[in-house]
Amino acid sequence: MLLPSPVLPLLLPSGFQISVKRDDLIDPYVSGNKWRKLKYHLEDARRQNKTHLVTFGGAWSNHLLATAAAAARFGFKATGYVRGELAANELLFLCSLFGMTLIPAERSAYRDKPALFRHYHANEETAYFIDEGGAGSQGLMGCAEMVDELNDHYDHIFVAAGTGTTAAGLLSGIIQAGLNTTLHVVPVLKGGSFLAAGIGAHTASIEQMILHADYHFGGYAKTSPQLLQFIASLSQSSGMLTDPVYTGKMFYAINDLAEKGLLDRGSRVLAVHTGGLTGLLGKRNAFSF
Repeated sequence: MLLPSPVLPLLLPSGFQISVKRDDLIDPYVSGNKWRKLKYHLEDARRQNKTHLVTFGGAWSNHLLATAAAAARFGFKATGYVRGELAANELLFLCSLFGMTLIPAERSAYRDKPALFRHYHANEETAYFIDEGGAGSQGLMGCAEMVDELNDHYDHIFVAAGTGTTAAGLLSGIIQAGLNTTLHVVPVLKGGSFLAAGIGAHTASIEQMILHADYHFGGYAKTSPQLLQFIASLSQSSGMLTDPVYTGKMFYAINDLAEKGLLDRGSRVLAVHTGGLTGLLGKRNAFSF
């Protein structure tokens, strides 16, 4: 694994120069924030002599793939409960190839994941519960460590957010380090302003955080021709891939804020590339070239 992940320069289409924490380069499959959120789960499982990782995700869940790959690499058995039906897609194929057992879960049962775990694994002493996306205190600890890897000071740090675990970890790291840095969180789901409360529940304060809730493009995993064209253009001009679910929306937001003059061109901006590039595969037919 490539740790610490490098920080590389990026010129956005607006002409705004930023730096990118390339967590997508940590590993091809256990990449980005997925590794950071899994790291302490794996250590905790090993400490408890648990050998069977049980986790949850949708049909295009990068977390499922990361868990499957990590389990194979570090000698664990893995089971993934998939929300709804099992799809015959590339991501779940890779999960199976890494040895993960995939089990479809009805959406009603899937809503209560701890109960689902207890129902099937209560009597299995080796089973270890990992919440969807690697959420929880272990995930927060892993994401907070990212701040310790930064050698330069940044006025602004941007990150995309689904559950808010990565953002909460980053904000905790910023506060603990005593940095005068503003964390900008770009929710990728509609109505993402609710994340403020969740992030605040895990941090000492949210005074150094700004939510940009208008870049969801219709909701989780929703896109638009404008977003897809931006992603394609950025890939072709920089050689860096982003995905339509998370990082593409974040980079679009930074570029848009810069174009509107809402980011000082003299400020130092860091974008966290949280990986998840297999999300491109689920949208491949939506691109037009």
